[in-house]
Amino acid sequence: MKSPSLDGVFLGYGLVLVLGCCSFARADDWPAWRGPNRDGICRETGLLQHWPAQGPKLLWKAAGLGEGYSGPAVVGTRLYTMGDKDGQECVLALDVSRQGRQVWQSPIGPIRFRGNGYPGPRSTPTLDGHRLYTLGIAGDLVCMDARDGRLIWRHDLVKDFGGTRPNWGYAESVLLDGPWVVCTPGGRRNTIVALDKQTGKKVWGAAVGDPAEYSSVIKTTFGRSKQYVTLTKKGVIAVSAQDGKFLWRYAAPANRIANIATCIWQGDTIFAASGYNTGGGLADIISSGDGFQAKQRYFVKKMQNHHGGLILHDGMLYGCGNPNVLMCLDYQTGAVQWSDTSSGKCSLLFADGMLYCRSEKGPISLVEATPAGFHLRGRFQQPNRSAKNSWPHLVIANGVLYVRDQDVMLAYDVRAAQ
Repeated sequence: MKSPSLDGVFLGYGLVLVLGCCSFARADDWPAWRGPNRDGICRETGLLQHWPAQGPKLLWKAAGLGEGYSGPAVVGTRLYTMGDKDGQECVLALDVSRQGRQVWQSPIGPIRFRGNGYPGPRSTPTLDGHRLYTLGIAGDLVCMDARDGRLIWRHDLVKDFGGTRPNWGYAESVLLDGPWVVCTPGGRRNTIVALDKQTGKKVWGAAVGDPAEYSSVIKTTFGRSKQYVTLTKKGVIAVSAQDGKFLWRYAAPANRIANIATCIWQGDTIFAASGYNTGGGLADIISSGDGFQAKQRYFVKKMQNHHGGLILHDGMLYGCGNPNVLMCLDYQTGAVQWSDTSSGKCSLLFADGMLYCRSEKGPISLVEATPAGFHLRGRFQQPNRSAKNSWPHLVIANGVLYVRDQDVMLAYDVRAAQ
């Protein structure tokens, strides 16, 4: 069940995570995909505003994570991620206060799917107290004890719920909402399901009929209606967070190949985008009698956001359009404020006024988040680059930038000097 060691390469800088003694103004955990609010925004302050030529200081690097594109979740001194190792799809826990040494490794089962040329899990684990929830590429949904990796319950989204595994495998990072785990098996009967997080028992299934894609569910509120929203094969859909009743659809941002980005919600609006010559659009969600309808306000063909995600900050929407155009849009109007091609086809993280942009080809850039223009504040190449695309999104937790590249995890100190 567990492996006590990790073949790793470690640097001797060390890392102390005693929040009461930290010199930076604010530190936070990163317990799930796109952070505690599922918006890609780190609310820490006191971080570097410029990088030296070689990038921020590397604290440590650890190898032995296995194959895959799973991002890190960080709570306290523990980092959790996934990887394919020795024929098994595994969840791993690292101790970030001990240069990334492995705490435990637990398989969720044998590797059953190789991702059509892109092997390895994609999901970021979700932490809730002493429990961890995550999803394997073939549809293995598991609940584990975060302290030791012990399996508590599991489901197969295909066998148990009639799910439709996407072409490149399940990539969703599950949502924890109160007593429920919410995710998207896809298919006719259980397009979205809510499960009791303690037992795994099904609470309800939303029979929308859409095949699953690669996006992750968010929770929204329109008027007094709490809703779960995600991007499927056929478009953005919303169901009641109470019972799974289908409420509305916004089809324009979807394409027939791959819909990946997590939707952006603000007020009574939703923004969604995809690549493959599609683009992104904003829809007003309007109460209509006993239901809702999505009315498109604008559509920006150039915002062909593929896998890199979208950031909404101070009324501006940032995202990378396919193939490599980093853009800033006015969220309310869709007007392009600026665009730049030097950062590559990148994923985005926001922290302390900056965009952390990771090109799928390797370079990592620091860009000021402002509508006034593209202002580069630093760029560097990570060491130990794999030959595969750098798809895991960057994470900042407690003043440390985490970079996953297949078998390797890198940790950088991004705190400003005091």
